[in-house]
Amino acid sequence: MDSLLLLFLSCLLLGGLIGFMAGLLGIGGGLVAVPVLLYLLPSVGFDAAVLPHVAIATSLAAIILTSMSSARAHHKQGNIPWPLLKSVLPGLIFGSLSAGFISSFLSAKLLQTSFAVFVICMAAQMIFPYRVSLVDKQMPSMPILFAVSAVIAIIAALMGIGGGVLLIPFLSWCGLQMRNAIGFSSASGVFIALFGSVSYVFSGWNVSCLPEWTLGYVYLPALLAIVMISVLIAPLGVKAASIWPTKILRRIFALLLILVGVKLAIV
Repeated sequence: MDSLLLLFLSCLLLGGLIGFMAGLLGIGGGLVAVPVLLYLLPSVGFDAAVLPHVAIATSLAAIILTSMSSARAHHKQGNIPWPLLKSVLPGLIFGSLSAGFISSFLSAKLLQTSFAVFVICMAAQMIFPYRVSLVDKQMPSMPILFAVSAVIAIIAALMGIGGGVLLIPFLSWCGLQMRNAIGFSSASGVFIALFGSVSYVFSGWNVSCLPEWTLGYVYLPALLAIVMISVLIAPLGVKAASIWPTKILRRIFALLLILVGVKLAIV
């Protein structure tokens, strides 16, 4: 079978897995997509020197539509505190636009190892979740919000995720109700994914070792296949969440992520 066709079919399955796990466990697709793409992309000619960059950029681009769908649902339920977005948005845009250009100065090995460590940390957070503080607090000042949101956006875009795993604990710590923190994170994820993808497109525009069908560092066939299926399967995961033991499944998935992270770190 042609390698491109095989990769496209594999990414269809990957999109189904991402959509289902997102609906079932509420996790972002990047933690699943990046490791799988790191395994799949060499089959269609990607050099090891750009492999992590392409996997992360493609994962980030795939998050745009899923984040928009999630944000739309939270908006209908009144969960998004839109006035707060005015304070946080400049930092999110600055950070996510910076990430693609920062990644171009990082070696493939360093970027892959950083992602591996991040995956292990996020898996540990899933096993030992952050406890929400019930103490009333005020939002930090504008300069602090800008700095924190910029750092979160840089990390999220460098790792190919929407940023919710970082933003939700921060907003909860600041005193925002959990449902508003989750809703706000879904809206913020749209901007992180969108501007982060743009930065990866431009930073990879003149890279000579990329094969056909790439837009900067974003690999279009994989992106299309993932998005086509993930948005259709996500509702099935939501339905399964009301029946399946999600707490146990989350811990099993976290342990699998730790194994993946360790393997990526030692390759």
